[in-house]
Amino acid sequence: MATTPASASPAPPVSAGTVSASIVAALEPHVSDVFGVMGNGNAWFLDAVVASSLDYTAVRHESAAVAAADAYFRSSGRLAVATTTYGPGFTNALTPLTEAAKARIPLVLVTGDAPEPRRPWDIDQRALTEAAGATYLAVGAADAGEMTRHAIELALAGHGPVVLAIPYHLAAAHGTETDSAGVAASDLAVVDAAPATDAAAISAAAGILDTAEHPVILAGRGAWLAGAQDAAAALASRLGAHTATTALAMSFFGDEPGTGGSLGVAGGFATEATADEIARADVVLVLGASLSQFTMRFGHAFAEDAHVIQVDVADAPTHPRVDTYLRGDAAETAAALLAALDESARRHPHPAPGPVAQTRPDGDDLAPDGRLDPRSLTARLDAILPPDRTVVQDGGHFIGWGPTYLRIPAPDRLLMVGTAFQTIGLGLASAVGAGRAVPESTIVLCTGDGGALMGLADLETVVRSVRRGVIVVFNDAAYGAEIHQYGVRGIDTAPMLIDEVDFAGIAAALGASSAVVCELGDLRALETWLASGVDGVFLADCRVSRTVVAPYMAEVVAAATGHVNTSEPD
Repeated sequence: MATTPASASPAPPVSAGTVSASIVAALEPHVSDVFGVMGNGNAWFLDAVVASSLDYTAVRHESAAVAAADAYFRSSGRLAVATTTYGPGFTNALTPLTEAAKARIPLVLVTGDAPEPRRPWDIDQRALTEAAGATYLAVGAADAGEMTRHAIELALAGHGPVVLAIPYHLAAAHGTETDSAGVAASDLAVVDAAPATDAAAISAAAGILDTAEHPVILAGRGAWLAGAQDAAAALASRLGAHTATTALAMSFFGDEPGTGGSLGVAGGFATEATADEIARADVVLVLGASLSQFTMRFGHAFAEDAHVIQVDVADAPTHPRVDTYLRGDAAETAAALLAALDESARRHPHPAPGPVAQTRPDGDDLAPDGRLDPRSLTARLDAILPPDRTVVQDGGHFIGWGPTYLRIPAPDRLLMVGTAFQTIGLGLASAVGAGRAVPESTIVLCTGDGGALMGLADLETVVRSVRRGVIVVFNDAAYGAEIHQYGVRGIDTAPMLIDEVDFAGIAAALGASSAVVCELGDLRALETWLASGVDGVFLADCRVSRTVVAPYMAEVVAAATGHVNTSEPD
């Protein structure tokens, strides 16, 4: 669903034959969607886009263009393109560009660049790109198509986002490339650049796994991207291992937590029973997870004497707690470990792991301050929302409620754009990208009032472009994460407070259905809307208490103050 009007005339685009048109021609075989904001640096490029087969979604802030393209890839596995103008348009996109680089998300950002000679207000965009961890390529009149294909190849080969810059004085120039024919779409695909792990290392790791008494297999997003589900599940069955996932790989093993050997999500979002079982493990096999501080519970997730085997595509282990590192594709390495175990002379039986009961606090209808308890609110939302859902998370204290109380159908149905760079304000933009990627799914955005206000311009984009969506604003009239981290340490909370905003009213003015939710019964408005089957967007402005602290946040505070107590529930 393109958001730009169809051309009223069959005349060729103004940009026909230009450098900008060559870029679009090279993109067409490999991408379908472009997200952007028009400016003088990309006007010629967008003229060629709207005349092509590409679908263009106009967003309202440049940061949303990159965040939407990022979310599009995370929920579809397909490359997307973002576009901004140069200068301030480019700098507005730096935060989501850095997030994409740290999360190794393949996308291409087509931007303008300053003309030659440079003017006093121009900046060094290459330096900023490289500082953010991304790749910068500038096109010329003779190589625009070739450089575009190179950008796609770099992105898909695991290099993360690539900025493709069009110097302003070349954007409308006639392209002089002699051969602009693109390679076939089938010739470009996501590439795993990691070499196969050598047989000796596989054999040694298999030996460690085969003697484990309480093994746990922990899968991350990298295992999902590698398609390692079958190999990992077979390996768990062979070892009699419990299975767990990071937040970004929820539902990877397909089992309901608490059934069979499934422990559900690990780390800061884990139940107490899951955290305890992982801490009992004598061997932990980590497939495609970077072992962030949250997954590691600030270094206390695993027993001190547990042997940690990590499989990843990084050049080296991503956490000092790793004892054995196997660099390679998660699916191929898991299959190789399974084959090595099957050839083992020991072949001693591994009993199937027993189920571990999963319980979470239900919460009260209302907290002591008379506002909604976010635990009971999210549990009620889980019962109301359609099973076919894609949950999009903004950043903030409330991030502890969605992944712990909402059922997630598959790893690519939970998007947490912002967690790699620990930023907030990208939720609305992420919902735009998810809505384009999986229009058949109900997009459920969980955001805080602080993050929603940061990205407020693109609430209009969500209402305009998402086929069917529910926005849940956890409105505590504060920057909740800061309240809980610093208010308890004596810092004045006045700068952490936000005047309560009527998000329901704003959403209604933009054409969405909405309701203020002050008690659980107010969710009937959302139930009625969902039952009607209509397309559109519903915003629930949920007035939640800031007195209920998410367990992960209590752990963050404990780690920051040097009072980590691993006997406490996660």
